[in-house]
Amino acid sequence: MPNAKEANPSAPSQEQRRAVSELLRVAPVADDLARRFQEAGFSLALVGGSVRDALLGRLGNDLDFTTDARPQDVLKIMKSWADAVWDVGIAFGTVGAQKAARVGDADRTWQIEVTTFRSEAYDRASRKPEVSYGDSIEDDLVRRDFTVNAMAVALPEKKFIDPHGGLEDLAARVLRTPGTPEESFSDDPLRMMRAARFAAQLDFEVAPEVVKAMTDMAGRIDIVSAERVRDELNKLILSPHPRKGLSLLVETGLAERVLPELPALRLERDEHHRHKDVYDHTLIVLEQAMALETEGPDLTLRLAALLHDIGKPRTRRFEKDGRVSFHHHEVVGAKMTKRRMTALKYSNELVKDVSRLVELHLRFHGYGTGEWTDSAVRRYVRDAGPLLDRLHKLTRSDCTTRNKRKASALSRAYDGLEERIAQLQEQEELEAIRPDLDGNQIMEILGIPSGPTVGQAYKHLLELRLENGPMEHDAAVAALKEWWAAQER
Repeated sequence: MPNAKEANPSAPSQEQRRAVSELLRVAPVADDLARRFQEAGFSLALVGGSVRDALLGRLGNDLDFTTDARPQDVLKIMKSWADAVWDVGIAFGTVGAQKAARVGDADRTWQIEVTTFRSEAYDRASRKPEVSYGDSIEDDLVRRDFTVNAMAVALPEKKFIDPHGGLEDLAARVLRTPGTPEESFSDDPLRMMRAARFAAQLDFEVAPEVVKAMTDMAGRIDIVSAERVRDELNKLILSPHPRKGLSLLVETGLAERVLPELPALRLERDEHHRHKDVYDHTLIVLEQAMALETEGPDLTLRLAALLHDIGKPRTRRFEKDGRVSFHHHEVVGAKMTKRRMTALKYSNELVKDVSRLVELHLRFHGYGTGEWTDSAVRRYVRDAGPLLDRLHKLTRSDCTTRNKRKASALSRAYDGLEERIAQLQEQEELEAIRPDLDGNQIMEILGIPSGPTVGQAYKHLLELRLENGPMEHDAAVAALKEWWAAQER
């Protein structure tokens, strides 16, 4: 079906269609699969995000297809062709597979999903979509979330299908819905969050009518499961432009329902501007933390940056001298972080790590210009544990002052702390700080059985280790016996 808007010169249709043809030429896996569906009497088309990403020149090894074949027929075809097949999404009409294929001189492994033409909608009282299958690709495309995801390439003939002007919107870098946004968001309210996520991933603008519908219908997100909301939020946060997506969530009121701690940071500033805009500060910290990433997007670090100051609204106090204080906001924020992340069904490990970073993010500010003792440095490393590198990045990112001299002083101070940590690590293996005697040695030296007393002795020796550094064996034994004698009195 030709694009109704393909005559518009603003849409780079000829060049982009050639890009799709080239994609399919160098990916024979697509034609091979299409021929198998054709031989079985079915149609197959590359669809959605795969077409969009191909046109943007950013397609990876994931390929999405759509077909008129029903899921069981898809499963039968795929099992005789793919290297591995999984049917975890078959209830929603999707069959997944993996296929290795040689392209030119290189071997590539493709992750493939084939979904039956479908339509789905949410009942207003339900958290799960009702899936029904269709018989035409046009009906399938009209139920897609955005026009830039509602394009397809029919195979093996390579016929381009764009009934909703996706190419034109792709050229304009704008997100619109194939039908009205109200109908689209009624079908699946999560699409409102997807609009923010795609804006953040692709650096696209969201059409005004879509933003209005998101604002008017924000309450509909409440019927979507926490897991689906969390997954969209993760994709947004891990995107190249998370500020853009987060700002849209706040602007439309969606954040108030899925992450209310974020809009709560928009504290009114006092008339003398004695404290900075916490919301804007938070987004800057997030961007500065991203700039310090060395091994790709880090969800733990980005979540910690986003949530590090959420305790401030609850702890804000106006002091008598006109200053504004946020005493213990890191402790309050850590508890709030744990509650919010638990509600969003994050893993226990991720909740623990992000909450710990929030709790520790202010610790460095007691360092001054190097006043900490070696004991304090050891405790800093011990308390951070495996999160130390992330804590370094979060602490550095938290400096958003425009005062260049102050910023330079903070940076130099943290450089000094990292140098001291490195020196002590060389001498003492700080990451694995333990008492100089283990539990078995404690029981043998004191002649006591396993029990709470052994733990108390172990904790005492650990405190000595943190305070004084490594001890010789005889000195550790003497210290243990001295402690034991004090317990017996």
